[in-house]
Order: sequence, then structure tokens, then C-alpha cells
Amino acid sequence: RVMNKSNYMAYESDILWRRGRQSNMRILIYGAGVIGSLYAVLFSNAGYDVSIYARGYRLEKLRENGLLYLENKRIKKARVKLCSKLSDTDIYDFIFLTVRNNQLKKALRELRTNKSKCIVTMVNNFFDYKELEKIAGKGRIIPAFPGAGGSITDDILDASLTPRFIQSTTFGEITGVKTKRSKYLAQIFKKSKIPYQETRDMHKWQLCHLAMVIPIADAYYEARCAKNVGLEKDIMHRTAKRLKRNFIFLKKDLGEISPWKLNVFIAVPVKILAFALRFLFESSFGDKFMYRHSMKARDEMIRLHREFYGYVLG
Repeated sequence: RVMNKSNYMAYESDILWRRGRQSNMRILIYGAGVIGSLYAVLFSNAGYDVSIYARGYRLEKLRENGLLYLENKRIKKARVKLCSKLSDTDIYDFIFLTVRNNQLKKALRELRTNKSKCIVTMVNNFFDYKELEKIAGKGRIIPAFPGAGGSITDDILDASLTPRFIQSTTFGEITGVKTKRSKYLAQIFKKSKIPYQETRDMHKWQLCHLAMVIPIADAYYEARCAKNVGLEKDIMHRTAKRLKRNFIFLKKDLGEISPWKLNVFIAVPVKILAFALRFLFESSFGDKFMYRHSMKARDEMIRLHREFYGYVLG
């Protein structure tokens, strides 16, 4: 097929990107908590040019010691750059926002005049994406959610990715259409050995995710001993009922559950679900991926609880 000049230039640009640019791609991690730090490590180990935007105590410790992380019980240091200021002309191929829900709008306002075109919002999010685009600029946001968990203890990251069959890193364009940049984002995850999935409707996916994690967090907050909540049968039964109720509502309201495997909360009887939850809460997986986040992000989860059940009841 004969190409006109503009089509040929676009084709040539794409070829050049795939051949040489990917290894030199600039990535900014906005937020140096558990999630931001873990993805910074993984992207850096894959060979990308990674910078971390941090402030306060975390920035001080990163400047003193670097980004330290545990791998196979050994402490290692990631090859990352640090920054505490971001100019409008400091351009990155992808900016990953790894902040809490209540910090999202503030972060987007700070990035409003920056010339970087792709902002990946890896946040528990109940906001309408059009509302976020009004802040950051139309077409800049790629909604996503991490598949990871852990903690930072004594300034050392102890975190890992969740198993693929439980939850991959999930993303998708607001329009629901796959694009060139979503293809590049998938390549970044693949090269970084991060399990991922692309979905057509991230808002629907986020609602279903909140329907699951909010009752789990509530269980910890209502327990006599959060660490051993799995042993409190009344709370396990109550949590199972809440999960079932949430997903029955969303199935009716949205027409489908995303991802499909979460239909298990509708299909499984409450007694069996409560029994399974007991073992999940008491497991090492529960400790690393459920307990630590719920206890550290209590204010965020309580706020999301209010917003989600306001949506359910409203």
C-alpha cells in the first residue's frame, strides 16, 4: 500500500520507538509509598530511566540511603533518580500516580501545566474520569490499578506483586478503546515482568474492586483484635453478607461484574464464603496484601466506604 508523507512519518516514528526508544523511556513515579516504590524497582530493573517524586521524611531517607528493597531476604538498592520539584518542561513518557485517593486531585493540579502527555492513575478511585480530566487535561489520564502489596519497615521496602490469578495490574483507556499508548504501557509491564490485563471499562472495574476491598477493610476496623480478625466468626459472617450484597447490587446496576471471576461472591453461599474468609484473613497473603494496607490507609478506606455506600443507597 502506498503511504502519504504524514502516514509514512508516523510509521517510521513508531518503528524507531520500538527499536530504540523503549529502553531509554523516561518514567516518573509520583509518590514514594509502597506501591510507587515497588513499581519503581521493577521498572528500573527492566532497564527504564526511572525517577521518583517524593517529599518530606520519605524524600530525606531516599536521599540518605537510596531506594532500598528486600529481594530473597537480601537488601538491595534500586537504580532510580530522585526529585522534589517538577518543572513544566520536565517531560516523561509516562507518569505513574501512586498516591492515596484523597491526594489524587491535588497531584493532578500540580501536573496540570506539565507537558507530559500520559498520566497513569494507580489509585483506589471513585471519581468520574471526566472530572479528573477537567483538572489534568483531556486525553492525558490512563486509569489503572496496581496488583501489589507490602510495607516499608525501617525505610526498607518489603513488597511484592499479587499472583496473576488473584489480581494483575489492570488498566484501560477511558474511552474503552485500545490505543498506541496503551500498547506501549502493556509492553512496559511485560518487560518489567509485571502481570497485567487491559479492560474496556476501568470505572466499572474500580467499582467492583471497591465492593470487595471495603468490606475487607471494615472487618479489620470492627474487630476486637484486627490482627486476628479471621477468628471472629460473627465478623466473618457479616463480611460475607456484605460482599454478597455489594455484588448483587452491582450486577443489577452495571449489568455485569468486572472481572468476571468476582461473581464468586454472588454464587457461593454465605456460610461457605465466611468459612473461606476466615482462612484468607489468617493467611500470610492476608497479612501482606490486606491487613497492612487496611491499617495504614484507614482514613482513605473510611472515606471510600462513605462514597461507595452513598452510591449504593443513592
